[in-house]
Amino acid sequence: MKLLITGGAGFIGSAVVRLAIARGHHVVNLDALTYAACLENVANVAESPLYAFEQADIRDRVALDRIFITHRPDAVMHLAAESHVDRSIDGPGAFVETNITGTYNMLETARDFWVSEGRPEGFRFHHISTDEVFGSLPNDPLVKFTEDTAYDPRSPYSASKAASDHLVRAWHETYGLPVVLTNCSNNYGPYHFPEKLIPVIILNALAGKPLPIYGDGSNIRDWLFVEDHADALLLVVEKGRVGRSYNIGGENERTNLELVQTLCAILDEKRPKAQGSYADQITFVTDRPGHDARYAIAPGRIREELGWQPSVTVEEGLARTVQWYLDNEDWWKPLQARKGIGERLGVKA
Repeated sequence: MKLLITGGAGFIGSAVVRLAIARGHHVVNLDALTYAACLENVANVAESPLYAFEQADIRDRVALDRIFITHRPDAVMHLAAESHVDRSIDGPGAFVETNITGTYNMLETARDFWVSEGRPEGFRFHHISTDEVFGSLPNDPLVKFTEDTAYDPRSPYSASKAASDHLVRAWHETYGLPVVLTNCSNNYGPYHFPEKLIPVIILNALAGKPLPIYGDGSNIRDWLFVEDHADALLLVVEKGRVGRSYNIGGENERTNLELVQTLCAILDEKRPKAQGSYADQITFVTDRPGHDARYAIAPGRIREELGWQPSVTVEEGLARTVQWYLDNEDWWKPLQARKGIGERLGVKA
């Protein structure tokens, strides 16, 4: 299968690119190479005859038309997006332009290509989204997001992703475009850009800096190892039912404080401080505006229909992630110089 993967130089996209090539798929990586992208993420597959790279912006319809005609993909996996909630609070315009207008351009380009090819039955447009579109959950382990949960986005980021989800469904219902959708919980793992919580904690800990936790640390997230997510995404694009959405979760709920304490314990073991614990660096900071209390995915549909389930616990995945950052300073060190990294964002509300 030839896959056109947007955002393939980003965190989740690059995991999909690496796994897809390992499984013998042809991959066209379409990425604008904005601040969070890094071609080093796919360096180990860049010389493969199965790999091609196109630097383009999904807001550029002319470029998209050329790429589709040149490469003639069998399926699209659309991951390109602005994704950092704090940045969406400070600058929502970029999220509207990329996540909404960019997705519209992708849908229209894909639809024109699909029609020109004679509407091949096997073509798929796989839209990758987030559980944040569903809003916030109460602290009740029996209540989780399902594919039928009503949308209730609370941030500019989640609102832009909710809008893009609705566009994808509309293009299926109105034009017949064969789509599948997925909504995932919080990802973590190797190559995670150093503005997100887990890499921030790891790198601040190693640098002897405060480990910032919003509010009182009671916010709960369901953590999904990125390589498990990539496996699920490829399964959905290959075997998911057209018009169907699938929630992908790690079934690993932790409060932010519990998560940070686990990271500190792993670091204490792998790279002990001269004195004390990394947990001594934990610092509580003013909460993010509109900070959702809890996310939790019920992944029953993808488990029952497609046979997928996560392969690692959060403790196992975090240990692998910490070790990766310890071993790959040459990857993350240059990224810390990029704009906004290491700064507190999302406080303009």
